[in-house]
Amino acid sequence: MLRAEALVAGWSGPATSPIDFSLQAGEIVGLTGPNGVGKSTLLAAFAGRATVFSGRLELQAGLRLAVQTQEVPPVDGLPLSGRDLLALTGASPEGLPPWLVDRVDIRLDRLSGGQRHYLALWAVLHAPADLVLLDEPTNNLDAAGVRHLTAHLRERAREGCGIVVVSHDAAFVAAACDRVVTLEVRDVD
Repeated sequence: MLRAEALVAGWSGPATSPIDFSLQAGEIVGLTGPNGVGKSTLLAAFAGRATVFSGRLELQAGLRLAVQTQEVPPVDGLPLSGRDLLALTGASPEGLPPWLVDRVDIRLDRLSGGQRHYLALWAVLHAPADLVLLDEPTNNLDAAGVRHLTAHLRERAREGCGIVVVSHDAAFVAAACDRVVTLEVRDVD
């Protein structure tokens, strides 16, 4: 599904050490490491948003991607409900946690930050995609949200979806991921 060999990625210059990485359909792989090591940059390279400076990156032909980033789009004043957000990505509200099901028709700007975050995650996770890239998905989630997310990551993987998760939440990574890749600090030449 995805293979990287000696991949070095970045924006205006290299930001990662060379990495070998692979992901099979139905696998959940966690990317961990210290701040600034290039975890989010690597996800952006997988999504075609960051520059590949050296090495090789291969994605399966016709692969459909869904990407969740740490940037939260502003919703203040937009008459957009949770159901509208889900419809934009083709995701269904079916399976949402009980604490969110009855709030799906409320405007996003009237929900809590955690509720908005979980709806955005759900929209990405349940979009029609073969590969899902998640960047710090447990930010703003309470324990119930993390448990629900972990269970649904497993469900998507059983359906054949490959998932890459960047997270500093060690307990979440241990519970959700089949394998963990720890990125090292980049050697500065």
